[in-house]
Amino acid sequence: MKRYFPPSELLIEDNGAVYHLGVKPHQLADKIILVGDPNRVPKVAAFFDTQECDVSSREFRTITGEYKGKRITVVGTGIGCDNIDIVVNELDALANIDFDTRYEKDELRRLELVRIGTSGGLQEDTPTGAFVCSEKSVGFDGLLNFYAGRNEACDLEFEEALKRHLDWSPLLCAPYTVDCDKELLQRIAQEDMVRGVTISCGGFFGPQGRQLRVPLAFPQMNERVVSFEHKGYRITNFEMESSALAGLARLMGHKATTVCLIIAHRVAKQATVDYDAKMKELIQTVLDRI
Repeated sequence: MKRYFPPSELLIEDNGAVYHLGVKPHQLADKIILVGDPNRVPKVAAFFDTQECDVSSREFRTITGEYKGKRITVVGTGIGCDNIDIVVNELDALANIDFDTRYEKDELRRLELVRIGTSGGLQEDTPTGAFVCSEKSVGFDGLLNFYAGRNEACDLEFEEALKRHLDWSPLLCAPYTVDCDKELLQRIAQEDMVRGVTISCGGFFGPQGRQLRVPLAFPQMNERVVSFEHKGYRITNFEMESSALAGLARLMGHKATTVCLIIAHRVAKQATVDYDAKMKELIQTVLDRI
């Protein structure tokens, strides 16, 4: 029996657009690039051969167009897994719920979602300037724990090994670990990107081990994260969105991965803010491969 989604659960504007993104179903492509910075949306769309829509709503911006014969949507999500929760749920609704009847569609429309972002490297093979494609994403944010099917979507053995190694505090959200789609990983990463394990944190400062004026509750966390190893996997980088994207996509039946440009190395304590050329290179690479 098809499910019905009442107005309180799926908010639709009078003009037929989904509530937060402001996008209408016909404006969504099957291939989607997600970027955290809304100002990066036009930088991605600048590579398009044609553009069919440009929608801004709240902090979100969406442009759909064509690149080398492929119809692609690029969405500016803002920062954090909470924003990814809104974006991925609304993208899935646009694809798989009939906005006229509010009933789930008969056939799943499977989306391909690739997040392009910046990140902090943690290992020798993730220096500034490296491209890291997330083979596994670890969520320190707790978001996926609110969804049924969380255990079936996750690598539970990896989670337990990580919690033991980090001496995980009960004050923190239970971490979760999700594998990205294998076919999409191979297509995007190919042979010239680092295939990594990415941790998504619930903040930029304390949750990632950065200390300014307020001391850290777990000052040794980063040192333990860097030294963790499980079945050949090591943690390669920190960012703030990949886990929610990977987890929700898996639960919904979509393909997803994250590709990050390393702009800081947390162990070497190096960083650069002049990375426009490398970001343009990464954007074009993903556009060619998605």
